Amino acid sequence: MLHQMMAQDPELAAPTLFQVALPGNFLVSYRFYQPIFNMMMGTSRPMDNVKIGMDEPQEDEYALFRLTTFSPLEQLIFPSNREYFLKGAEFIPEGRSADQWGRSLLDFYKKIHFASHKRILSKNPFNSLRIPLLAKLFPEARFIHIVRHPFDVVPSTRHLWSVVQKQNVLNRNSYTPTIDEISRFFSQMTNTLLHDLSPIPEERYAEIRYEDLEKDPVGSLRTLYRKLDLPFTDRYENQLNGFISSNSDYKKNIFVLADEEKEVIADIMRIYMERYGYT
Repeated sequence: MLHQMMAQDPELAAPTLFQVALPGNFLVSYRFYQPIFNMMMGTSRPMDNVKIGMDEPQEDEYALFRLTTFSPLEQLIFPSNREYFLKGAEFIPEGRSADQWGRSLLDFYKKIHFASHKRILSKNPFNSLRIPLLAKLFPEARFIHIVRHPFDVVPSTRHLWSVVQKQNVLNRNSYTPTIDEISRFFSQMTNTLLHDLSPIPEERYAEIRYEDLEKDPVGSLRTLYRKLDLPFTDRYENQLNGFISSNSDYKKNIFVLADEEKEVIADIMRIYMERYGYT
């Protein structure tokens, strides 16, 4: 939701589905592939009914996987055993491979900037565990950490990976993670993210609650932009209001947790829930 709303900003350029699918040649291949993509694609994502299209914003992890062959997504597609693919996953390669990974990311963004002449907007959950490297690669980058109630995030994540694995796993080791596993990884990821963000200057880092964004999207984004010293223009506000109106009938997935599942999540994520007012 935040990603798509910020992508309405005419001053920002988010990588599109087409660009992350063909990161090496999207500058020259768009007009040739456009009719093929349009024939093959559906209109919404299978896990949450969010609009999808070749020009819609997309996470850049897919591009990085194709450009570098390094990503936790590899263990999703070719799981080596029947366990949660993020257990023990590596998010940054070691040594020279890390330098190559960084250069590939820079080259990908340079091509997007060449096509758009705009600031790049990236949304990639795996980047939560790459903050030091990203801060080094992009010294003036702004970082946004969006949080949401774990009783919504954890079952949503379980549903997400269940759907994604059915579509993408290429061997017989597919596995739907448990509430316990997701909660523990979520907690560990948040602890690492907050630690790695602590050296980032205050004016380059902001937090936002999903619930606040949903209640008052324009006001929340205006506050967010002010915190990060980004221009919240009239043109952006108009496009944002148009986007909100056009998606007013969107229905979120609804998940029901058993009381014992809520207890597991609350026990593992107690500090997170207290920090962000979810107790």
